[in-house]
Amino acid sequence: MAAIGVHLGCTSACVAVYKDGRAGVVANDAGDRVTPAVVAYSENEEVVGLAAKQSRIRNISNTVMKVKQILGRSSDDPQVQKYIMESKCLVVEKNGKLRYEIDTGEETKFVNPEDVARLIFSKMKETAHSVLGSDANDVVITVPFDFGEKQKKALGEAAGAAGFTVLRLIHEPSAALLAYGIGQDSPTGKSNILVFKLGGTSLSLSVMEVNSGMYRVLSTNTDDNIGGAHFTAALAQYLASEFQRSFKHDVRGNARAMMKLMNSAEVAKHSLSTLGSANCFLDSLYEGQDFDCNVSRARFELLCSSLFNKCVDAIRGLLDQSGFTSDDINKGVDESGASMFTVLFPSGTPLPARRQHTLQAPGSISSVCLELYESEGENSAKEETKFAQVVLQDLDKKENGLRDILAVLTMKRDGSLHVTCTDQETGKCEVITIEVAS
Repeated sequence: MAAIGVHLGCTSACVAVYKDGRAGVVANDAGDRVTPAVVAYSENEEVVGLAAKQSRIRNISNTVMKVKQILGRSSDDPQVQKYIMESKCLVVEKNGKLRYEIDTGEETKFVNPEDVARLIFSKMKETAHSVLGSDANDVVITVPFDFGEKQKKALGEAAGAAGFTVLRLIHEPSAALLAYGIGQDSPTGKSNILVFKLGGTSLSLSVMEVNSGMYRVLSTNTDDNIGGAHFTAALAQYLASEFQRSFKHDVRGNARAMMKLMNSAEVAKHSLSTLGSANCFLDSLYEGQDFDCNVSRARFELLCSSLFNKCVDAIRGLLDQSGFTSDDINKGVDESGASMFTVLFPSGTPLPARRQHTLQAPGSISSVCLELYESEGENSAKEETKFAQVVLQDLDKKENGLRDILAVLTMKRDGSLHVTCTDQETGKCEVITIEVAS
């Protein structure tokens, strides 16, 4: 039996399929495993995903973002009022319900949040069907732990309107534990698990008790002042200051210029997760002036140091709230691939985690070697030692352009490291497992 799992976040969405006893996240038509949860409206069409996000500079007033923040909520909700103030797409109340006011030039139409969510779910269904076929419509949907009944109902109805048959809504922390098999492969015994999720707009933390295969939430907290968007904004502000230093123009009050900087900062941020530096080039940023700036990972980490500290403080605060210390936590699950866990949980505790990186190689070569290194020490005293490599061979050569290589590293509960290297264009794949030293 085949089934589909969908996560609809505030800034992005992803879909996984379960088939033949295995589950895996499916790449969309752009080759990305994550799709921006953005919908752009024009006179004749509705665009979902990356194309909608990329067009927001010229169509910002008709581009809906972060719809999850108001889905199933009423206008008197403080979170909704904050959202309405920040949204570039006008939100109004008609007949007691919230609507997006869309002006395509020919007419003004009013779109409810459920219809926006339906379009995103439809995109996820289309992505899943590219692997499973069109007869698979059963879906399990993840929801935040603090979602109310009205929000769950609205999310379920949107999925149903997209053609899904909703089997179950499952809380995100529980979904994370299930994904790593925690409490399922060895159902006896009790343990405490910290689930950490740094999403696009918020930081969500949960302490969960796993006992004989059962999950119980002991404590949870969400901070809307820490999220991926805040890291992007910090980098965009730095780019604006660099432009002002070079060209004596302050573009912080120019919405179009700042949107360009935000787009460039977001791309650079993702590059800096795997590279030591990233180049930001913007054509005609302000008054016809091009802007070129190189940002190092060290600079980025310095710019975001206060945000990293907030993440660490939030973990400590939740543990205090639970009456725990770090010694009481048996495992940590990092849903977002962030690195703050190493501050509170040193190397003695294996952390089930999954990270993926898209690397680029020249299309003219027929093999790619991914080398893995471990480091000891800090700064100038740091020593790096190669401990494994994955070789992807017999690739079809291309005369021009680059090829995208997806590297997925999964730390298992037993401490072993599972590494997959895949050519995104052909699907050719090599896999190795590095066992934990005895």
